[in-house]
Amino acid sequence: MLERLWNGWRASYVSSIEPTPPDPDQGSVFSRILSSGLSDDEANIVHRGHRCFAILNAYPYSTGHLLVLPYREIGDLEQLDHDEATELWATVTDAVRAIKATYRPEGVNVGLNLGRPAGGSVSEHLHVHVVPRWTGDSNFMTAIANTRTLPEPLDDTAQRIRSAWPGQ
Repeated sequence: MLERLWNGWRASYVSSIEPTPPDPDQGSVFSRILSSGLSDDEANIVHRGHRCFAILNAYPYSTGHLLVLPYREIGDLEQLDHDEATELWATVTDAVRAIKATYRPEGVNVGLNLGRPAGGSVSEHLHVHVVPRWTGDSNFMTAIANTRTLPEPLDDTAQRIRSAWPGQ
């Protein structure tokens, strides 16, 4: 099993959202973040559009790992209406541009996990992963200790991506 090595600065973010099992009356973790009253800085939301937004992944695969999702809580790609689908993919494209400008990765993974069996950890709220990648970005910590290290606090990552977001 892959372990994660986290620093103390993460505790305040992780504890700011109550870790509860999905409750259809409360909505997904993303819906709870949106209704929490937290500022975009506190929630690590890096972009808001009319129908979609981009937020840092709280448990990233690498520094800069973003999630792009509609405000409306839906689980399936085919449930997006035309305007949501158009804005979602435009926002994914802008997220790729911002990550490339900020981190200069050698590559970027863009993908969805639709449904829990496909790996969707929050399958009730569709989200697109945008992950910067570098050759050899799996280092000795992953190979030996089943642990990922992240060299930058989420607050710093959010600020850097916001600053690089197209049109900002």
